[in-house]
Amino acid sequence: MNDALWDFKNPYAWMGRAARSAFPPLIICCAISGGIQGKESNSNLPETAEEQAQSAYDAYNAGASMIHVHVRNTQKLYESSDSAAEYRAVNRMIRARCPDVIINNTTGGSYGMTDSQRLACLDAAPEVASLNLGPEMYKFKAKARPEPLTHPRPALDLDGLHPATYAQINHYAREMKRRRIKPEMELYHPGMYWVIQDLEREKLIEPPYLVQFVLGTVTGSFPTPWTVMSLLQELPPNSIFEVIGTGAYQLPLNTLAILLGGHVRVGMEDNVYYKKGQLLASNAQAVERIVRIARELNREIATPAQAREILGLSSTPSQP
Repeated sequence: MNDALWDFKNPYAWMGRAARSAFPPLIICCAISGGIQGKESNSNLPETAEEQAQSAYDAYNAGASMIHVHVRNTQKLYESSDSAAEYRAVNRMIRARCPDVIINNTTGGSYGMTDSQRLACLDAAPEVASLNLGPEMYKFKAKARPEPLTHPRPALDLDGLHPATYAQINHYAREMKRRRIKPEMELYHPGMYWVIQDLEREKLIEPPYLVQFVLGTVTGSFPTPWTVMSLLQELPPNSIFEVIGTGAYQLPLNTLAILLGGHVRVGMEDNVYYKKGQLLASNAQAVERIVRIARELNREIATPAQAREILGLSSTPSQP
């Protein structure tokens, strides 16, 4: 689907596509759980393998063509797993329910993980994996996890750094390339475009590039329309862009991405609320809303087969 690759910053290209309702089908990625907050933040957030597989299935039926997975540590459900076997088990359950969905595993993991722990998920045959493009500081309070929740713990004051050097990022990309996994390059601010250029020079990434703007984190770019427009100016040729807005910024920034011809990520990793004061009932509820908005804005929803073609993935789904 070569028509999905175009110059997003070219006003004439945008006007032509808008006038003809000719934007590419919208890829909806659903990040079903994340690696930090759990049922203490929203009782509907999936934690166990069965819950994650069922949530993925419901999101897939609602219109998601890609599922982003943080498998949970079975001994500490409030943290991401560092076990390839645990990732493989969940990926297999998702594949059994969703035969053609794109499986996207995280290498972000949870706070404090080593590189080898973060890379364990690559041995579970995902087709896409997240690739952070630089270091990120974090400072926040994690809610207490009271009984009767499984694996209760007190509230945590987290103040740390997700480390990343050029060598580390290249190592992650090299491991993905060796396994024929497409990196979903997570870009938190414009300086990370230098890292994409380095990955290109090292021939560690291949077009079409999948660049995900992650906006609204503690040390990322501000979650505003002006930020998105600015980031688009530096997007490399032959790229697909996807937008994450964290928390309350998810809906407005997803809608902006739809209008600009990009793609979106929704789900409880990024926002546990449906609207102010109302928790999400499910990941599917978030997908259903963005599907409705996209259709009102004349964007077709990408099927998994269309999403695979747009992203340059194999038409044959992986078998974990």
